Amino acid sequence: MFHEKHSRTIFKSITWRIIAFISSVLVLYLLIGDWGSSIYHSIVIHLVKTVLYYIHERVWNRSNFGQELKSS
Repeated sequence: MFHEKHSRTIFKSITWRIIAFISSVLVLYLLIGDWGSSIYHSIVIHLVKTVLYYIHERVWNRSNFGQELKSS
């Protein structure tokens, strides 16, 4: 079984959060019309989601569900 390194999980989490953060700021701005509030709320939301995503990935890495070893 292969295990993902912590550094890879962290990097994936950060790159995804950047994409999600930008989209959240834009959607919130369209809904409330205030850049400052949109950025603040996006920061709070995405800090929490980054931690939850990391935990989610680490839990899945303990499972071999849907994985198979391929021989060369």
